[in-house]
Amino acid sequence: MPKAPTPAVMLATAPTRPGAPPLHRLLLQAADCVQAVRDGHSLTDALGRVPSELRPGTQALSFTALRRLGAAQALRQQLAPKAPPPRVEALLLTALALLWDADDAPYAEHTLVDQAVQAAKQRAPASQGFINAVLRRFLREREALSAAARRDPLGAFNHPLWWLEAVKRDWPAQWQDILAANNRPPPMVLRVNARRTSASAYLDALAHVGIAARLVGPEVPQAIVLDRPHPVQDLPGFAAGDVSVQDAAAQLAAHWLAQGLAPGARVLDACAAPGGKTAHLLELQELDLLALDADGQRLQRVQENLLRLGLRAQLKAADARQTATWWDGRPFDAILLDAPCSAAGIVRRHPDVRWLRRPDDIRALAQTQTELMDALWPLLKPGGRLLYATCSIFRAEGQAQADAFLQRQSDAQPLPLGPLGGHLLPVADNDRPAFDGFFYAHFLKRPP
Repeated sequence: MPKAPTPAVMLATAPTRPGAPPLHRLLLQAADCVQAVRDGHSLTDALGRVPSELRPGTQALSFTALRRLGAAQALRQQLAPKAPPPRVEALLLTALALLWDADDAPYAEHTLVDQAVQAAKQRAPASQGFINAVLRRFLREREALSAAARRDPLGAFNHPLWWLEAVKRDWPAQWQDILAANNRPPPMVLRVNARRTSASAYLDALAHVGIAARLVGPEVPQAIVLDRPHPVQDLPGFAAGDVSVQDAAAQLAAHWLAQGLAPGARVLDACAAPGGKTAHLLELQELDLLALDADGQRLQRVQENLLRLGLRAQLKAADARQTATWWDGRPFDAILLDAPCSAAGIVRRHPDVRWLRRPDDIRALAQTQTELMDALWPLLKPGGRLLYATCSIFRAEGQAQADAFLQRQSDAQPLPLGPLGGHLLPVADNDRPAFDGFFYAHFLKRPP
């Protein structure tokens, strides 16, 4: 799953800022992004089509709209039971989502309504009166309409009903906390390049330029969490490769797999794009590393990351399951399988994921994960290790996969990963900020 762009600061797009784009232009672009997601297209692709000068503001509004899309849909059904044309509805949903939380609105209510009407004038002039009337009625009757929307599970939790039920089934004690966490912006976490500096030294460098941050914890020694997001160009040494953006949960993979590997060990990163874990492994150890991915275009992202960081690996575009097409017969000392998955653990970074997935996707993805594990296991030398990872909270893509793998492979021995192994949930505790949702399982290949 491609990484979500770093969320922009919404208030930076306000019309009162000199040189900022007019809000009605941003609303039109954000509505188009919302409609693209409703049509089954990723938000990342939709944002890629937005003019560059409008992209930061559009991204911020789109993220907020998609995090509140369920509530907006519940409101629209009350306010306009007969749905308007799709592009008009997308504009209305975007505006309702931005108005939903009076205590956390990016713009004054009157400004947002006025600019939504201006957007409607450009999009579909005949819809101006309709948009104006619906939005003003919502503001007049906000309390009653919001209460009714919250009685609808879609409006209360902002997730499709099948997703809500799946999370409730897998995590009966934590499901509400998980869904609530999905609707909050994530922290911005950095990975300090261990070849160039230390986390404590980089923390001092951030303080020197006025960026507040702190260490995440000893489990992820290169991880720093910022008090608030910043553009990467503001980070000292970013262009020189001192630091990368990567969530703490994703940093666990290289930290665990690199332990015990000798310099020059032969390692496979089986589904490498966009390359964060590949780079992290090479920052921690000199390795003979093959970065494999089925998508040749996404491998370009891996190459770009490695070039910025001054690292080298062999890159190859191939389906990891089709080992006869890419494997040279030399066994690996370690394999990282960050398998394709639903991305259910990174919904706060990809707010479109919940609206794009369908129930059958989980079954199909689990089948792909099974095929990958079974295809790669024979490529591991005796005494080697395979680390299986998914950025999912669904048990079908996590613990159920690990349990079934042990049943199929008699020479696989599970290795302990400590308290952060198994399923990680995207909820904070008293000791550390919330990690992304992930699953990790570690297997040793026993000698015959």
